[in-house]
Amino acid sequence: MTPIELDLDSILQFTIKLALDAGQIIREGQEKRFASESAQEDEKLNSVDLVTEVDKAVEKFIVEKIREAYPSHKFIGEESYEGQQITDEPTWIGDPIDGTTNFVHGFPMVATSIGLAHKGAPVVGVIYNPFLDQLWSAAKGRGAYLNQKRKLPITGSPKPLASLGQALIGVEYGMSRSPPALPRKLAAFEKLTAHTDVGGKMCHSLRSMGSAALNIVLVASGGLDMYWEIGCWPWDVCAGICILEESGGRCFGAKTADLSGEVDAKLMAGRKYVMIRDIRATDKQTSLDQQKKFVKEFYDCVEDFDP
Repeated sequence: MTPIELDLDSILQFTIKLALDAGQIIREGQEKRFASESAQEDEKLNSVDLVTEVDKAVEKFIVEKIREAYPSHKFIGEESYEGQQITDEPTWIGDPIDGTTNFVHGFPMVATSIGLAHKGAPVVGVIYNPFLDQLWSAAKGRGAYLNQKRKLPITGSPKPLASLGQALIGVEYGMSRSPPALPRKLAAFEKLTAHTDVGGKMCHSLRSMGSAALNIVLVASGGLDMYWEIGCWPWDVCAGICILEESGGRCFGAKTADLSGEVDAKLMAGRKYVMIRDIRATDKQTSLDQQKKFVKEFYDCVEDFDP
């Protein structure tokens, strides 16, 4: 079976409804948490890696609906992950609440992220922010949209981007606050933002949404020029990568990886990502040529590490 043999149109509509319904559970769950004096969250790896009863309830709901509709498909999710590998088989990869820390604090940058991978690559992606009522969706070969109407990027034709000095870049502090992760991220942040007089790139600024999924769709939309992350998992990026690619953007992997711009199971599971928006082609360079040039300049500013 190839991606063309999957009924991507019906799968996309199913996923959109699933995300909207999951969003309703998230909204209601937050209202109940705020009304309760006993609501708590559990720590996973550390005090900044949180999970709530709402995360678990939303994933349970998503898994049940997928199994009802597509019983032969696999599922990989954050709250039920047990070391499953991404294979060629149709595999749903999702995060019930991406941005749990935001959810706990009432900061509205929260999303449910649901993607379908086939042959190791994303073919359907839906990301929904239930608090801002923003839905990003895409299926392979069908374009990417905001709220099912506005084609991405929202700027229309892609904007030019000459260098990092013109860029608005998405970053995150991540779950690991120990060496080497945090010191190397902070060094990269300084290199990207510092004045050129002291060797910096003096990018326009850095932004941190607290949600990988929302960072990615902001790149796809054109609001962010790029997003860099080390430490995410496939459920954080699968849906977003599909939306990004359908908007003309690209996902690249580790600093040592090739710059083909092709996404496969190895890249999705590699936990190192640079997402680049579509860049206007010139007479001498294609959009991909410019994206590769941009990511090379970025890699010169960061020191790699294993999450």
